[in-house]
Amino acid sequence: MRKVAILVENIYEDMELQYPLFRLREEGFQVDLIGTEKGVVYKGKKGYPAKSDLASNEISADDYDAVIIPGGYSPDHMRRCPATVDFVRNMDKKEKVIAAICHGPWMMASCCDLKGKKLTAFFSIKDDLVNAGGVFVDEEVVIDGHLITSRTPKDLIPFTKAIINKLK
Repeated sequence: MRKVAILVENIYEDMELQYPLFRLREEGFQVDLIGTEKGVVYKGKKGYPAKSDLASNEISADDYDAVIIPGGYSPDHMRRCPATVDFVRNMDKKEKVIAAICHGPWMMASCCDLKGKKLTAFFSIKDDLVNAGGVFVDEEVVIDGHLITSRTPKDLIPFTKAIINKLK
């Protein structure tokens, strides 16, 4: 069974966590919510709760086939945790699927090799991605090797389909 980690921190964009979580489980993937701490209930921007299954310091890139990074303001909190940064960095080094939507690529800018990689995100973090070496494009979903990115919740259907297709 393919295993997917979804990162969770406070102020996540509710739909960008919940929609991929349920769609991937529906497709038969094992999906774990990974927080800075295990068993913590994190709140989305609209207050929806999501309880972490594991802490980022308890897992390894060897344990997962993919990681999903939802947006909202949670990526700014995620990248403050060295264990979470290390996990995503190691996923990148192993060229495992890293999928980020909206503000999710903020995390990628902190720990992935984006030089020359084509990607998208919410327009306000374009400069962060370009400064990290990425090539920013305004498209609903962008796939460049093992990296999958999208812009906003309105792109959730093609974003999630791209993740599922990449893992099958």
